[in-house]
Amino acid sequence: MGQTYTEKIIQQYSVDQDPDQSPSIGDYLNISPLHVMSHDNTSSIISKFLKLNSNIIHNPDQLVFTIDHNIQDHSDENLQKYSLIQDFAASHNIDFYPAGRGIGHQIMCEEGYAWPGSLVVASDSHSNMYGGLGCLGTPIVRTDAASLWATGKTWWQIPPISKVILNGKLPYGVTGKDIIISLCGYFNNDEVLNHIVEFTGEGLSSLSIDQRLTISNMTTEWGALAGIFPPDLITLNWLKHREKFFKRIRSKFNGSDSSSDLPSHPRINQKSISQLESDISTLCADPNAYYEKELKIDLSTIQPHVSGPNDVKTMLSISDIQKKNIPIDKAYLVSCVNSRVSDLAEAAKIVKGKKVANGVEFYIAAASSEVQQESERLGDWKILIDAGAIVLPPGCGPCIGHGAGTLKDNEVVISSTNRNFKGRMGSPNAFAYLASPTVVAYSAIVGKIDLEGTWDSSKAKYNVRINNKQKNSPRKINLIEGFPSIIQGNIVFCNSNNLNTDGIFPSEFTYKDNMTLEQQSDVVMKNYDPNFKNIAKENDILVSGFNFGTGSSREQAVTALKSFGIQLVIAGSFSETFKRNSFNNGFLSIESPGLIEYLSSTFASNSLTISTGLSLIVNLSESLIQIGDKIYPITPLGHVVQSLIVENGIENWLKKYHSK
Repeated sequence: MGQTYTEKIIQQYSVDQDPDQSPSIGDYLNISPLHVMSHDNTSSIISKFLKLNSNIIHNPDQLVFTIDHNIQDHSDENLQKYSLIQDFAASHNIDFYPAGRGIGHQIMCEEGYAWPGSLVVASDSHSNMYGGLGCLGTPIVRTDAASLWATGKTWWQIPPISKVILNGKLPYGVTGKDIIISLCGYFNNDEVLNHIVEFTGEGLSSLSIDQRLTISNMTTEWGALAGIFPPDLITLNWLKHREKFFKRIRSKFNGSDSSSDLPSHPRINQKSISQLESDISTLCADPNAYYEKELKIDLSTIQPHVSGPNDVKTMLSISDIQKKNIPIDKAYLVSCVNSRVSDLAEAAKIVKGKKVANGVEFYIAAASSEVQQESERLGDWKILIDAGAIVLPPGCGPCIGHGAGTLKDNEVVISSTNRNFKGRMGSPNAFAYLASPTVVAYSAIVGKIDLEGTWDSSKAKYNVRINNKQKNSPRKINLIEGFPSIIQGNIVFCNSNNLNTDGIFPSEFTYKDNMTLEQQSDVVMKNYDPNFKNIAKENDILVSGFNFGTGSSREQAVTALKSFGIQLVIAGSFSETFKRNSFNNGFLSIESPGLIEYLSSTFASNSLTISTGLSLIVNLSESLIQIGDKIYPITPLGHVVQSLIVENGIENWLKKYHSK
């Protein structure tokens, strides 16, 4: 059997493996990615790195620091943190991009770090975006980043790999954002949860790099671990355009019309592009590659759609939205998913010669300073400002609930961002909808969620084929010394699917690095259920629905639960990023869809949190869960995971590793 494109990349970047053995789904292995990006959370990673009793960066060329999340905060505390990051980068010869240069993911693409055919990771959940350039981008957590700084590698489990076949061509006025919103809305039953998704099909030839980046970026919200487009002629032409752009910049900077004698860009240059051009025919899946699932959708049948409120997978067509007549208070044209040159240009076409509706605040922020400069050169930026748009600096801003323009109680926003989780962009009592830049711009002008024209409300043509579905059965495994055989406790049940990290640990505290574990415990589950801490008790076992821990990669979603005293979390399924954070902090997360289905039918209630009074036994040596006379098999936990739990997290595990 042949290899998928993903498997080819993984094989290239896996280390400590038998060279004659191909990596397989489910394998735990060590990876050494081409690059590791971190942003404002770099300060926390520095702290973790120093705790490893190591002050030597294994490979400075592997690291990239970008400041982008909280750049509107000019407090002494935040500026000192940024200064610490910059000084650390300078002292270790690490590439550093300061506040105002742009959002890290955009920089990774603009500056050629996200190279086609490579593996690149970032301590941020939207590193999936690199897949738009044919780069396998996937998130890691802060403890992983510290491990990579010290050793150049970290552990990883190969997820299932699925294929999305895009056929046809988008109708006029329909965008890449509409594609990914449609995928999230039509395939909304965890079809690709924790999968790597490869995009293929004849429809790719009509999708620009900007559209591909948008789609790959939001595979995160779809539940996928990564979304990747194999590189093609469109990718090559985009890189060639970038190489010419750098030549012009160098010539202008040096006051010369010729750049032939000037140093080339370190990553995007004639040599690297020529090498890619010669390799590109191999940077794709083999014809007989195996995929867990194959999803098809006809692009010609997709219409503009809106997600929400407060849920990415709840989708309405623009024609249905028009009937609802939903007034808005704010409109956001910001973020790494949809604030590039083409997005701003489309918005400018909509608002040209018009004014933002009375009572509406329309915020714009370019994905990078380079994007803003190009938009200014084209005249689109001025058109947006003349219409009444409020300018924010190139960064994350309201997308993550920081800085100007965040949501207040009962406000309604239409946003081009990638997430609309309750409380993420401000008040948990606000209502957030997601849409394309064209819908956002038009809505800002008319004062309600809308798009010019008459749109067909019929469903897109789509289907899914499952190639294999295996069921677990109880299996006895050997346990290392110190790893528990049995865990027992009362079930506290949060009967909710897609319980996200904003619900578990509020975004407003994410970058307060001096919060104690006790303080984290005090706000745990605050955005999900403010009464949680009065219902749950120490030593309880938290059980919840499917896709638990989706959303942001914030580590505190785990440490807050652990510090509260929860023994472990059991869910129907987990966000892979949450699971990594869990194991890396010595905290168990176990999947048991059967248990969730049983509890959901037993405790049909409107209560967000229920202390069930039921005792649950987790038998880790037999790989099963027992509740009364019911037994549910679980996936055996291998020695890699056991070691992380016994050592109480990857930091202690690495210290032990370094001491050998």
